[in-house]
Amino acid sequence: MIPAFLIPARPPRPARLALIAGTAVLGVTLTACSGGAAASDQDAGKNGDAAPSKAARASISVNLTGTSAAAGEPVTVTLAAGKLREVTVKAGEGEALGGRISADGRTWTSDRVAAPGTAYRVEARDTSGGSDTAAFTTRAADKVNKLTLAPGKNTTVGVAQPLSIVFDNPVKDKAAVEKALKVSTSNHTEGSWGWLRDYSGRDRVDWRPKEYWKSGTRVTLDAELNGVDSGAGGGFFVRDYATTFTVGASQVVKVDLDRHRLALQRDGRTVMDVPVSGGTPGGDKRSWRGTAVLMAKEGTINMRSETVGLGHTYDKMVDYSMRLTWSGMYAHAAPWNAAYFGRANHSSGCVGMSDANAAALYGQARVGDPFEITGAETKGTVAEGNGYGAWNVSWADWRNRSALR
Repeated sequence: MIPAFLIPARPPRPARLALIAGTAVLGVTLTACSGGAAASDQDAGKNGDAAPSKAARASISVNLTGTSAAAGEPVTVTLAAGKLREVTVKAGEGEALGGRISADGRTWTSDRVAAPGTAYRVEARDTSGGSDTAAFTTRAADKVNKLTLAPGKNTTVGVAQPLSIVFDNPVKDKAAVEKALKVSTSNHTEGSWGWLRDYSGRDRVDWRPKEYWKSGTRVTLDAELNGVDSGAGGGFFVRDYATTFTVGASQVVKVDLDRHRLALQRDGRTVMDVPVSGGTPGGDKRSWRGTAVLMAKEGTINMRSETVGLGHTYDKMVDYSMRLTWSGMYAHAAPWNAAYFGRANHSSGCVGMSDANAAALYGQARVGDPFEITGAETKGTVAEGNGYGAWNVSWADWRNRSALR
């Protein structure tokens, strides 16, 4: 007979993982470790001591699992028992998703959604010192949405320049997209996003202040769009975007087409006042009125009438060209029209002036400066999407264009 002390003890049965309804449980237990060596059953009860309790066992579950998980959803990590201390969800070597632990300590939810076509690793720790890991990969996007952002990074702009985003594909879920667009300013400027149709026909959203920017304001946009679904027909965004710009000197260009004058005002003081000629009254050659914003300083360009629906009226190389609308309204040098400067409106819709005056304005004006245009014989107000015409919409109406109101 084999002595009893040589018979090996039967190995303990594995502990079951706790299940959480509606979620997939990871195949790893999260165990709270106790300090020191574990006491044997034979030691239990010595000197009247009670038998020690077994180490608590728990498991976590993640709402996204496998290699084809759905993108565009927050990541949720749930602990079967006990309380979570910290959770890290990270995509490769990128930044970890921020998130919050629920009041009861059982659940962690990410602040942002999971991006498409991305592999994530989950690490969780409980308050007892136990830890667990998991991994999942989201499906690649069937369609990707992109955008064009203005103004460019680290630029200095005029006081009327909005933040403007034009999307490649339609945006049906405007609220989800707008929630991801974070604007911060150095002086807590009041402003609002407003949705509109760009002149190109694409969806667009602009952020404009209630009033013109204050000179020196620093503005930052963090478009945390990676993983956001723009809705049917639009597709997912697969990256974030950002831009920062500074507002320059307070400049306003006032164009009075009734008096045929243009004045540049800086900090409320007139620094330039010159004669001009606007669009010919009585037809399609009339100028627009309202507030237009200087979109670009394009220098010398070829202007052809057929590009703006005026047939073969003109084909000229034009100096000191400053674009005011997508539809083709500029302020520029027009020496061929010298006889009408200060006397009559006799152009094809642009605001023309002498070479010397155009050069002076071109040298001082800044992209983002407002051109406030008045005149009785104009063809209408600059539309919101025809350049940056948001200033022609009342503040109350503009705020109502936000998808979050």
